[in-house]
Order: sequence, then C-alpha cells, then structure tokens
Amino acid sequence: MIRAPIRLKPAVALFRSLADPTRLAIVRRLAESEARVVDLTRELELPQSTVSSHLACLRDCALVTSRAEGRQMFYALAHGELFELLTAAEELLEATGERVALCPNYGEPR
Repeated sequence: MIRAPIRLKPAVALFRSLADPTRLAIVRRLAESEARVVDLTRELELPQSTVSSHLACLRDCALVTSRAEGRQMFYALAHGELFELLTAAEELLEATGERVALCPNYGEPR
C-alpha cells in the first residue's frame, strides 16, 4: 500500500500537543466520553485553571470540540482518528515492553 509522505512539521506539532502529561490525560479521558471542566478537574485532580488552559490548547489545535448545554460546556474529541492514534500508541508501547519508558533520551529518569 502506497501512502502519502507524512508532513513533518504538522506531525511534530501534533505529537508536541499530545506530549504534555496533562493534555494527554485529558485526551485519554475524553476518549471515554465527553466531559465538563468540572468533571475533568475532579477526575484528574487538577485546578480548574490548568484544565481550562489545556482544553483551550487542544481546542486551538482542533483536537477537541466543545458544545454548550445551557450554562455548561461539554468537551469531546474532535476526531475519531485521535482515539485510534491513542490505541495504536498503546499497542506500540506494549510491543516495545519497557524500552520506551527506559529510553535514556525520553524515558523516565532513573
């Protein structure tokens, strides 16, 4: 199967947007179902301002959408492909065992 070459700059921006632990936690949570800021704040045990600023970043990147219902705002993943990317990442991490986590450049410090 022939695939179009990946556009590197946008791909780098995508992976940088997901590299922040808080943003990744938000995306993983939204992969389950939509949520309000108050839900994310409680479940992730983070301040409201932190969750809101990360949601704004994800919304600016068009990775998350929002919809108003009365005075409440609900957030959801904007694209099913993001869920598929997370699933593929989990499968890849499982296939590599602890190698990524132990990587001297990007893994956890020893």
